[in-house]
Amino acid sequence: MNLGILLRRHRKEKKLTLKTVAERAGVSEGFMSQVENNVKTPSVSTLMKICEAVGADVGGLLNQLKRQEGLFLVKKEEWDDVDLPHTGFATRRFCPPEQRSVIDSAILFIEPGKSIPVRKGVKNGQEVLCVLQGELELVRGQRVVRLTQGDAVHFWTEPQRQAVTNCGQGLAVVMWVGTM
Repeated sequence: MNLGILLRRHRKEKKLTLKTVAERAGVSEGFMSQVENNVKTPSVSTLMKICEAVGADVGGLLNQLKRQEGLFLVKKEEWDDVDLPHTGFATRRFCPPEQRSVIDSAILFIEPGKSIPVRKGVKNGQEVLCVLQGELELVRGQRVVRLTQGDAVHFWTEPQRQAVTNCGQGLAVVMWVGTM
């Protein structure tokens, strides 16, 4: 359990959209998506506004986080709850930024024809992609690799010469792991 998953759960229980919560909390929809997907951690004052927007008690929420183990879980049924913003992709990270030091990991959701951005500032990084659903194309330098459900690839990050694109007709769901 992590902050993003708890906030998403409260939002879904109240049947609120990402946009509605973002407007009520005075943040952008993109930022709210990043908070729910554990890409960004809000400041205390922003967290209070978000909790108010979703009808959650800040103290209760923080107590739930305090009691959590050093284990982060994304259940398959949560894949259906993904709100894809205008970018056409969403990242559901396993653990919050302050917990990442050696590796980062996420489930990626990519609409057909859309690409995920390359991580910036990574030196000597390695990445692993495993396609759980759909089709992907990895362009790395001069090489192009097509991946379908069940395929996996391990590669050295090349930020200037790398792209990951959904080349299929449906939503691509991908397990991603990368070193920091």
